[in-house]
Amino acid sequence: MTTLGILGGGQLGRMLALAAAPLGVHVRVWDPDPHCSASRAAEIFARPLDAAHAGEFAAGLAACTYEFEHIPHAVVEALERAGVPLRPAELAFAAKHDRLREKELLTSLAIPTAPFAAVDDLAQLHGAVERMGLPMVLKSRRGGYDGKGQAVVRDAAGIAAGLAKAGGRDVLAEAFIPFAREVSLVAARGVDGAFAAFPLVENVHRDGILRLTTAPAARPLQASAESLMRRLMDHLAYVGVLAIEFFEVDGALMVNEFAPRVHNSGHWTIEGAETSQFAQHVRAVCGLPLGSPTSRGHSAMLNYIGTEADRAAVLAVPGAQLHSYGKGERARRKLGHITVRCDVASERDALAARLDPLAPWA
Repeated sequence: MTTLGILGGGQLGRMLALAAAPLGVHVRVWDPDPHCSASRAAEIFARPLDAAHAGEFAAGLAACTYEFEHIPHAVVEALERAGVPLRPAELAFAAKHDRLREKELLTSLAIPTAPFAAVDDLAQLHGAVERMGLPMVLKSRRGGYDGKGQAVVRDAAGIAAGLAKAGGRDVLAEAFIPFAREVSLVAARGVDGAFAAFPLVENVHRDGILRLTTAPAARPLQASAESLMRRLMDHLAYVGVLAIEFFEVDGALMVNEFAPRVHNSGHWTIEGAETSQFAQHVRAVCGLPLGSPTSRGHSAMLNYIGTEADRAAVLAVPGAQLHSYGKGERARRKLGHITVRCDVASERDALAARLDPLAPWA
């Protein structure tokens, strides 16, 4: 049996393991917590994430992937020395370790993104404000996600506080983009270069956290999104699933950021596509043929945050599917998601009505 290694045992690792089992792929997850979210679906290698343990973890693996990008570089190097293919490879991994490198990569590929500048102190921030104006978004260059380590500076009085909130140094300053909507594309590239993209979807964020995804997006810019995705994937010689978050500005797409892994905005594919993003990623990194990304009707995916959903109430909603991640309740923590699907285009408007009873967990 093929054994796939996954670095990280959160909900993405859990859903990858669940998708791997029907494909005859055994999953070994490296997570220091033996009771992590993935523990009910995979073998857990419960050791500190340290290069000293990489050889033991790598034994017998056909390939290795990851569910989050913030992995010590020494661990990645040790896995490579052990002869385990890391997919996606180091180039994509390194670009996401630093938001500045990510922006520089996009710019080098002529992929539209917001104007940006590196900031290490208040003087540099004032210089960036002079060049790009206000409002401005400040982001920690390393480690931030779901709105953490980020601040929006709307006026001169908030400059110092905004810099402090973003960490004070090693900060990326971005021009604030007045976008019409947020959309994202999830796609896969195989070992042989085969490409498959899911439909473009529309996203709603609140407090920096994705709350709702609707698939497919209305007025899709599918061809434009796929062109930019292919450009990035080909440059990185990418293998696996990758997601790009876009702003739509004046009818065109501008990249906000990309994620070299399965992504929250692709969770709808479990019920809503012929091949889920998780099965697609397993196929890609294990060198198997990619599946069809065709959608099945229309879907909406709702994250629930902080408080566990009422299972009976959710499952009483027609077409609703519950995915609990088995995590303890905590403010701003993603505890699970709910998918609602309609089979035919004429029922798309019914999605909104079916989401209404789920509002307590939105």
